[in-house]
Amino acid sequence: MQNTATPTHCPYCALQCGMNLTPAADGPAGTVVLTERADFPVNRGALCGKGRTAPEVLSSGVRLTSPLVRSEGRLVPATWPEALDRIADALGSVREQHGADAVGVFGGGGLTNEKAYSLGKFARVVLGTSQIDYNGRFCMSSAAAAGVKAFGLDRGLPFPLEDIPRTGCVILVGSNPAETMPPSLRYFTELRENGGTLIVIDPRRTKTAEQADLHLAPRPGTDLALALGMLHLVVAEGRVDAAYVEQRTSGWEEARAAAMAHWPEYVERITGVSVPQLREAVRMFCEPEAAMVLTARGPEQQAKGTDTVGAWINLCLATGRAGRPLSGYGCLTGQGNGQGGREHGQKADQLPGYRKLDDPEARRHVAEVWGVDPDSLPQPGRSAYELLDALGQDVKALLLMGSNPVVSAPRAAHIEERLRSLDFLAVCDVVLSETAELADVVLPVTQWAEETGTTTNLEGRVLLRRQAITPPEGVRSDLYVLHELAARLGVEKGFPTDPEEVFEELRRASAGGAADYSGITYRRLAEENGVFWPCPAPEGVPGAVTKEGAGAGAAAQAGEYDGEDAALDAVLPDDDPAREDAVLPAEPRERGDTTPAAEDPARKDPAPHPGTPRLFLDRFATPDGRARFVPVAHRPSAEEPDDAYPVLLTTGRVVSQYQSGAQTRRVAELNKAAPGPFVELHPRLAARLGAAEGDLLAVESRRGRAVAPARITTAIRPDTVFMPFHWPGEGRANTLTNPALDPTSRMPEFKVCAVRVETVRAKQ
Repeated sequence: MQNTATPTHCPYCALQCGMNLTPAADGPAGTVVLTERADFPVNRGALCGKGRTAPEVLSSGVRLTSPLVRSEGRLVPATWPEALDRIADALGSVREQHGADAVGVFGGGGLTNEKAYSLGKFARVVLGTSQIDYNGRFCMSSAAAAGVKAFGLDRGLPFPLEDIPRTGCVILVGSNPAETMPPSLRYFTELRENGGTLIVIDPRRTKTAEQADLHLAPRPGTDLALALGMLHLVVAEGRVDAAYVEQRTSGWEEARAAAMAHWPEYVERITGVSVPQLREAVRMFCEPEAAMVLTARGPEQQAKGTDTVGAWINLCLATGRAGRPLSGYGCLTGQGNGQGGREHGQKADQLPGYRKLDDPEARRHVAEVWGVDPDSLPQPGRSAYELLDALGQDVKALLLMGSNPVVSAPRAAHIEERLRSLDFLAVCDVVLSETAELADVVLPVTQWAEETGTTTNLEGRVLLRRQAITPPEGVRSDLYVLHELAARLGVEKGFPTDPEEVFEELRRASAGGAADYSGITYRRLAEENGVFWPCPAPEGVPGAVTKEGAGAGAAAQAGEYDGEDAALDAVLPDDDPAREDAVLPAEPRERGDTTPAAEDPARKDPAPHPGTPRLFLDRFATPDGRARFVPVAHRPSAEEPDDAYPVLLTTGRVVSQYQSGAQTRRVAELNKAAPGPFVELHPRLAARLGAAEGDLLAVESRRGRAVAPARITTAIRPDTVFMPFHWPGEGRANTLTNPALDPTSRMPEFKVCAVRVETVRAKQ
């Protein structure tokens, strides 16, 4: 690689902050100099500690540089052919003996779009298995399910982050961006500087809550009741936008009746939030002309997460705060490519472009792109936790890419047992994670700065991560792994190693789907700092779907874009070699006119679609264009406190670690700031336990026991303890968490379970 600055993006959260990387003039191979990239609009140069120290994980002393195979109980170095042969032989043998569904695939929300697409294709075309899902199921699946129910479409934010400072009020539910995505906090600071207000709803007084104009601290697991109580007050106080409800929604009467059963005093008893606070929150939300509700894992990681998010959406709809400028509901996605990761096929029920696997037309379209019989594609399989729970039983072998469920899965000790019970486990990762340590084969794969690929951030902005350095000798890309395994399992074509070639196929596969990328190219991503989906190819360009064929898909979602902006001729001259990147290779259109566009002298190339930064301004992505109220009612958490387990546990993140910590726990600066797990508790609870700051506490649930030092603070409710989930071992918070699943999203109930807390006495 040349010693010039390469503009690229952070490998961590869904902001995908921009940065520049330059190979160091001296120092070990792989060393880079990171500088700010002020031209990227999301972070405008700002980086958190994780992003700033991300290059440290590129060091060959930190990451894997050789395949490992298990021999006599130990992982030992091996050659790539040996490791790949062993994986292919094992997967093929299990499939032959037990059937295709005995082989499972588990992906990650940090994989690029190209990897996620190829992994889903590999599972369904090469292995023929339905057993594929990914850890993004643990991220925003409840918000996605609720968004589809209400709007007909799920995209984390239906508007860009830049709209937040210009609205009148934001309700931030179960999110702590000051620690989970620090560069985004400036948007909320600017909101208040502009005269807007911020309401934070969280059982803890987090660093974000400290910035709020109003902080509501409900009992964990009661966010649904809180939203319904606010909607009740909206109705009772005459704040419903009746004209909007009449013109742009359906189902209001049923949702209204459900909300009216949640009167303020009843909600106060459930949540612990006082009636005056409820009324003040409603006033702050309804008085400005525009307002937003943003949710994160707090309300979503519950066994009623879909209904909870649905209740907050109902609040937006009743007050006319969706599908209007500077208003709406949005979800703050967590993982780096949590959005794109599920759009293109590594989720159990989805095909590329957000198509549904059980939709015959979707199967036909994708099968045609893949060159296979639609009937050969498997039906939907198990969700993430259900797949992990089936390991060693129905699922005998597992290929895992970019995930660490030994630390991140609920009921983690049980999942660790299930992983150990497998006949065969292969892991592709950058570092030797706790999950990789259990594998039969570990493959060292390239990471963010060593490869090119696309990700989709929380705004729905598709971005180009560029390769800045050459990977160490002995490291290969995930695309190479899938190419080689496919060939060994009898599929010689269809799995290219060039990411741009994969993306070109992804464009065709997504064309006409809800997440339509067909109008996006690598060249556009580089020149435009990203493109918001849906971005269909203009009509007449191969890969496009005509308006009459789009239904509630790309054309409808994009506001019926008709290509009447400047023609492509005005953008690129005929002799510009880059022009071929602006459109797909010529082939007949899908409907009506069968004349290839390139051969029709009367047809001019239409302008590229500009992308869709703001969704739903004209219509929602439902068949009738109306948003749908969904009636919901409060119900208890899957596990309520009792005499044996009298305290509530909630979990989350700290600013200096990320997810399972597999990478950030290898950075000295981050470990110094956040060296290990802890139990946060209120002084009143500490006094009852006889615990002092730093004392070891044992937290026990019906699933296991974790031990960590006490951190005593008035920032948490007296009936609740908090543990961060970044660490393995005896302080592993997910040993305790409840795998009870939301019936729609199949999201586990990470955010609330019943525990007992005791001091750990030193042995005499």
